[in-house]
Order: sequence, then C-alpha cells, then structure tokens
Amino acid sequence: MSLPDRERTTILAMEQLEEPSLGTTVDAGIATVTIRNPAKRNAMTPRMWRQLPELLQRLARDTTVRALVLTGAGETFCAGADIGSLRETVTESQNLSVGAEEALAAFPRPTLAVVRGHCVGGGCQLAAGCDLRFAAEDATFGITPAKLGIVYPEPSARRLTRLVGPASAKYLLFSGELIDAARALRTGLVDETHPAGHLADRVAEFTGTLARRSGLTQAAAKECVDGRADPERVADWRRTATESGEATEGVTAFLERRAPRFTWPA
Repeated sequence: MSLPDRERTTILAMEQLEEPSLGTTVDAGIATVTIRNPAKRNAMTPRMWRQLPELLQRLARDTTVRALVLTGAGETFCAGADIGSLRETVTESQNLSVGAEEALAAFPRPTLAVVRGHCVGGGCQLAAGCDLRFAAEDATFGITPAKLGIVYPEPSARRLTRLVGPASAKYLLFSGELIDAARALRTGLVDETHPAGHLADRVAEFTGTLARRSGLTQAAAKECVDGRADPERVADWRRTATESGEATEGVTAFLERRAPRFTWPA
C-alpha cells in the first residue's frame, strides 16, 4: 500500500469514528451551521434534528449575525434522515425533521443552503426550509419517501410545491428519482449553480452583500414573502424603519454617495 493510500485509509477510519454533530461558526456577521456525519453522508440523527432548532434559537438572539449558511461537511450536503433511526417510529422522526425545517424557515435573518454532493430526503427538507439555495453544478437532489412507503409530511410537501410548482413536486414525490443541479435550477428548487471550485467564493461574495444590506428590510421582507405579516405587522415594520433611523441612514448614504451603515438591530 502506498503512503497516499495509507493516509486515505487513516482519514476514512477517523471519519467513521467522528460523532454526528452540528458545527457552528460565526465570522464577519455570517453564521455557518455544518452538518457532520461523514460515516453516513451527513445523514441527520434524531439528536441532530432536535439540536438544530435550539441552535437556531441561540443564533437568532445574537444580534451580530446578519445571515446564516447551512451546509454539509466535506463533499455532501445531507443524505436525509439516518434510516437506522426510522426503526424507532417514522412519525417521531418526521415530527423532528419538520420541526427543524420550520425552525429554519422562521429564522429571522436570511438563510442560504449551500449544497455539494447529495441533497436527499430530509436534506431537501432542510434546504427547502432556507430562503435561498446555491449548489455546485454536480450536486444531486431527491425526495425519496416513495421508495420507503412513507407519507411525506404535509407542511414539507406544501413548501416544496411553493418552490417548484405542483407538477415538479409530484415528479419528485411520486418517483423518488434523483435530479441534477441543472434541473433543480430550472424548476426553482435551486437559485444559483456554480462549478464546485467556485461555489465557496460566490457564497462569500453573496453573504457579504447580505451583511451590508438593511437587516430591518430583510426581516420585514421575509415575513411578508412568507405570508406571516398582516397589515398591522407591516405598519409596525414601517414605524420601526423610521424610529430606528434605518431609513434615514439609507437615504442619506445614497445622497452622499457612500455605503450605508445600517445598525438595526442595535
């Protein structure tokens, strides 16, 4: 066995021993949550499903966080739920996955799923729960309950349908077939695709843009687009834009031809 082969074997053995977890970093206002379960292509265990909403709540309280990235360790986003856990109860596992998906959807700042490799089953649930999805050109997507005789959760089916439309949702759910990133882009499941080697640079560029924009505008827009803002809530947002000085700063910066310095929430 050559030295590179021995090194690869050692790395693989270490990955097999790595405890499934959700890693978190915050840098320059961007929180990154990384799904780590390399032995099972970053499949989500029941413990990880439970941890994600708690982790998101902590990050939501951190006013320095301007946007959140969800991704998988290595070359895979998430292969779904750990099938071994389904032996317990399918209903419990689905309740956990829907809770994690809804927690992502409710996160008050912009969220971006960054997809490499496989994004399947529960992985697609997590990606769909994010506001936007950027993918490597060789990424693969699929929703596979029809292969297991499982009824896909109704909230997740509705969210998928809003993203891709009824026909594409039925294609994915009826067949369980995997689709490539190009088709995912055409259907609206993905917002941008890039060569794998350029994806990180594009994500850094885009999240940097998000961090420079008005957090108040983003939060209000997210509630409105998601249908969670009634007229009273919209009026509250408009008052906050005035009282916080956010709107004044934006207009002043435009007139002075400089970059705005948005501070909400202070």
